[in-house]
Amino acid sequence: MVEFRDLDGSYFRVKRNGKWQNISFSDLTESEMYAVIDSKGMMWLRNMCVFLGQTIRKIGDEFDLVREDKV
Repeated sequence: MVEFRDLDGSYFRVKRNGKWQNISFSDLTESEMYAVIDSKGMMWLRNMCVFLGQTIRKIGDEFDLVREDKV
């Protein structure tokens, strides 16, 4: 069974194995991500990029993460 990590908190309804599920963006397959992005407008995409950037920063702050080549 696939384990979902629910890291980003932005959920989308996708159909997998004949069943609809709410899955966070970072747990979508690459093709599902493209399908979501293709169905939205430019303003939504800009907002999503900011939201994901803030989420990455929050995760990095919480766990004191820095890219290895930046240490």
